Amino acid sequence: MNFVDTATCSTERFSIGRETVSGRYYLSLPVSNRLCDYEEYYEISQSEHDAYPSNQGSLAAFAAECRARRNDALLIEPPGSDRGVA
Repeated sequence: MNFVDTATCSTERFSIGRETVSGRYYLSLPVSNRLCDYEEYYEISQSEHDAYPSNQGSLAAFAAECRARRNDALLIEPPGSDRGVA
């Protein structure tokens, strides 16, 4: 997979972009476990992606839900056995 960020919101700590192989759009969050830092990628729609930055508030709310692990069904890559904390 090749994730390419198109925008970053440093105040809310998320990025959005497009995965170039599948063409899916995503919101990514920085995550840390005891061994490394990495990103988790959650699928969003093209319209959610294209509406940024006017929908920054709703994407920030979505990111908060992802950090609380309420949107795991939208993870593009499943987490490993040592899942980190956002």
